[in-house]
Amino acid sequence: MLESKNQNQNIHRFTIFRVRLFLVGILLFCLLIMTSSCRSTLLNSQSNDNSKLVLVNPTPPSTFNYPISRSPYGIFGYIYEGLMSENGLTGELEPALAESWIFSEDQKRIIFTLRSELKWSNGEPLTADDVVFTYQDIYLNQKIPTVYRDFLRIGSSGAFPSIKKIDQRRIEFILPEPFAPFLRYILRLKILPAHALRDSVSATDADGKPLFLSIWNTNTQPEKIISNGAFKLENYIPSQRIVLQKNPFYWRSDSAGESLPYLDKIIIQIIPSTDNQLLRFRSGELDSIRVDAEAFQLLKREEKRGKYKIYNGGPQGGYQFVGFNLNQGINSQGKPFLDPIKSSWFNNLAFRQAVAYGINRQRINNNIYRGLGEIQHSALGVNSPYYLSPKSGLKVYQYNPKKAKKILLDAGFKYNNVNELLDENGNQVEFTILVKSEEKLRIDTAVQIKEDLSQIGIKGNLQILNFNTVLQKLLLTRDWECYVGAFGVPGSDFEPNLLSLLWSSQGSFHQFNLGSRPGEPPIKNWQVSDWEKEIDRLFTAGYQTVDENKRREIYGEFQKIVAEQLPIFFLVNPLSLQAIRNHIDNLKFSAIGGAFWNIDELKIRE
Repeated sequence: MLESKNQNQNIHRFTIFRVRLFLVGILLFCLLIMTSSCRSTLLNSQSNDNSKLVLVNPTPPSTFNYPISRSPYGIFGYIYEGLMSENGLTGELEPALAESWIFSEDQKRIIFTLRSELKWSNGEPLTADDVVFTYQDIYLNQKIPTVYRDFLRIGSSGAFPSIKKIDQRRIEFILPEPFAPFLRYILRLKILPAHALRDSVSATDADGKPLFLSIWNTNTQPEKIISNGAFKLENYIPSQRIVLQKNPFYWRSDSAGESLPYLDKIIIQIIPSTDNQLLRFRSGELDSIRVDAEAFQLLKREEKRGKYKIYNGGPQGGYQFVGFNLNQGINSQGKPFLDPIKSSWFNNLAFRQAVAYGINRQRINNNIYRGLGEIQHSALGVNSPYYLSPKSGLKVYQYNPKKAKKILLDAGFKYNNVNELLDENGNQVEFTILVKSEEKLRIDTAVQIKEDLSQIGIKGNLQILNFNTVLQKLLLTRDWECYVGAFGVPGSDFEPNLLSLLWSSQGSFHQFNLGSRPGEPPIKNWQVSDWEKEIDRLFTAGYQTVDENKRREIYGEFQKIVAEQLPIFFLVNPLSLQAIRNHIDNLKFSAIGGAFWNIDELKIRE
């Protein structure tokens, strides 16, 4: 699942890229955002009910209010839909609540036509009024701190579109200028029920804040949470499980006229430990599990006896990385987010490049990922048509600790008699390496990075925290030093501008130098580097042209800057592997959508 006062007019031009997410979804989308570890894993219930499946999330939900949720581990993809959806095999946009859309000749007006007779999960009609309410009263409401607002910022001015109701089924968006990524952006915006939420938006609490901010929390009675997706909330037992049931008013049906989904229920178990998930899968209790490299050989040997198949979707989307906190800002108490001594190291390009040469990524792939991954060099995936390869001029950093030491010495660092690295003032180079606790392979990677850095005299201390706490440090308190993490936005291979969440200086996940959030005062001494400004310019140029050759040049330059400046250093991109029992029908597995992007079409074979 953050705007700042701009330092000059050049920065101001890029306010379009402030706060964007697909945590949520990184959400985003599952932002997300983001990595394969954020995917829910499908498991079979111990019940005899063949239309019931069980999913796994590693962390409990913080809210059932979609616009203000910041966790990538949500249920929203099962209970809500937007105007459009994304095909999990091809990545193409497809109709969802809207059956069609049409652009004007000048590309600045888009008319969406809703399907007829749409209904909410409580049987109330879903109309154009709900769409207008969702956009105008929630996503564009400055009093509601949603990360999705900046998906609606258009062009270099950052202006918002206007939206109006034409009739009960048609809505028109009016853009201030043509904006190529617009459909990909609003793809992630779910439609919410006006009849259930309008009063909470207009009413305020004692502090003058909308009651909407506290509605639909995890203590809310399930029947009060109204949805429009294939499922609706039935029950939640805190920190144990979420139960979803079939939405009887869901709009989809199959070719024979049978209403979807086929499944009656989904149970989402909350199990932090991947080891426990593996044990339950091997015992026959579970129908599916995401296969990491550590478990691959074991599960492959048992594939026939266990009556399952391991699906390989190729390299996962997004990337895993190690990065430093480059933020030189001062918090509200007048203290720097980061120790100025350490900040001086991290903001030294030579230091970052030396660290890159000092990390043995091939050993990470061989020992941790068992060879089931690929070393990643670029900010775009190899499957992207905009990918710039090393052969085409992308700078790469092959493991070379001797070169790393030389770079450090040339930059003014020195070694003492026990090979510890010191800066020019005699301070020992030592920092914490933050990593989330829910994924063992991520922790193992952080351990090896610590070992590799010790070979060039740098001392790293692991800081292993649950993911919600990690997000708080990255995106709220900003009090972290080095981070081993991952990032991804669904659809970014087809539309690189979606990555502005991370790469724009105003992006909501610009974690290596995060500015202020909406509603926060400007961060004192927050500085945007020249190369960050150039990335901002390139992303603006990228959405302003539809010429594919020009776009390849633009995003090629972006990749070169990232490879040179190394705000983050890419590690290993693992394969997308999933073990799924043979009795689950209608699977359409892919690296884009995973195993269960078409959950409403799945059946259990008796």
